[in-house]
Amino acid sequence: MTKQLLSVDDLRVSFQTRDGQNQAVRGVSFHVGAGETVGIVGESGSGKSVTAKAIMGLIAPPGKITNGEVLFQGENLQELSENEWRKLRGNRIAMVFQDPMTSLNPVKTIGFQMAEVIRRHRGLGKKEAIQEAVEMLRKVGISEPERRVKQYPHEFSGGMRQRVMIAMALSCSPELLIADEPTTALDVTIQAQILDLLKQLKEQSDTAVLLITHDLGVVAQVCSRVVVMYGGMVMEEGTVEDIFYRTGHPYTQGLLRSVPKRVGANRERLVPIEGSPPDLIDPPAGCPFRERCPYAFEKCAELPPMAELGEGHRSLCWLVQDKSTLEQALAEGGTGK
Repeated sequence: MTKQLLSVDDLRVSFQTRDGQNQAVRGVSFHVGAGETVGIVGESGSGKSVTAKAIMGLIAPPGKITNGEVLFQGENLQELSENEWRKLRGNRIAMVFQDPMTSLNPVKTIGFQMAEVIRRHRGLGKKEAIQEAVEMLRKVGISEPERRVKQYPHEFSGGMRQRVMIAMALSCSPELLIADEPTTALDVTIQAQILDLLKQLKEQSDTAVLLITHDLGVVAQVCSRVVVMYGGMVMEEGTVEDIFYRTGHPYTQGLLRSVPKRVGANRERLVPIEGSPPDLIDPPAGCPFRERCPYAFEKCAELPPMAELGEGHRSLCWLVQDKSTLEQALAEGGTGK
């Protein structure tokens, strides 16, 4: 059994706005095992990035964690002082943010920025830290790293900047790497290279990866387990095989149907999820997906309990309380509201 590295239990995060409290994360629970790659998927506004920032202790006013706990190797991260966070963040837990250009200082060289992290957490001298930065750039596939460490972020392409961020995150051999949309806005070739890099990381080290994405194709390539979020809540969790071949929630099914497919010479028409995500300032009662779900019925006005569909496979849906009801609903294409 995989040793549990990260445990998130009933996490709730709200942001104060002029219109009221935006309940961005509403009772999220999941875990990540040592050396495991777990994907969090869902459309924009589902709470994925906020969950990641809460884990990293980066929720600042007007946002706040209102409930739940985040345990890292059994230690409650919410009880850490700022000084303890500085020792942990970037060292044992590292994060690659969505936009590498805004994460890098435009007036400092790549080598200076990487060496700063290495010196702070590993206690190396300036010369040794630069040498380590060169080696890390080499490991992530950047050519001529000795020359590149002397350059500035604007001299790197988007894909290369993302590689720099991954190299920086890995320079202290973290136990957990959180990657927030690491392939967004990259062309297909560079995206494939970044994904290969993440797969190599999994094969060559014990680093666990929490991958935040909206792209199910990315999840299929690199993840072993998947957490599906919608409306600030976990809709379904399971292995990649569970999510793709034993779907247990209508929202997950909607995500899968909206992915372009081509089988042989036949092209399938995309099936969009009708409607819009819920307003989290005034979230609807019951299942958050109810207004967009083709299988919704009266009972969906109440929030269902999380149902176990198999070992490690769970779903927040009334239909799965009775498996035959779910199978019939999926076969019929909807029961109507």
